[in-house]
Amino acid sequence: MSNMTVNQRNQVEGAAYSGSAERIRHGSERGAAIYSVIAAVIGIALCVAAISIIDGWAQWLVLGVIVLTTVGFMIAISPNRRGW
Repeated sequence: MSNMTVNQRNQVEGAAYSGSAERIRHGSERGAAIYSVIAAVIGIALCVAAISIIDGWAQWLVLGVIVLTTVGFMIAISPNRRGW
């Protein structure tokens, strides 16, 4: 491969990778759906438990900062975010 020109290398790589997406075996969507339902139920249960325990403005402030930090982190690592 090292003695090939760029055009020759592109032809070889194009032939090797053409149609490879059809041969990739994807997992079942049912497993992802089950995981999503279980994660949502656990998340809701934890949110209800946290809200029922909070008993002061300081704890609400800490919870708000945690939520804002989480949202900011989600925005920062988003694949759709435009770069500099």
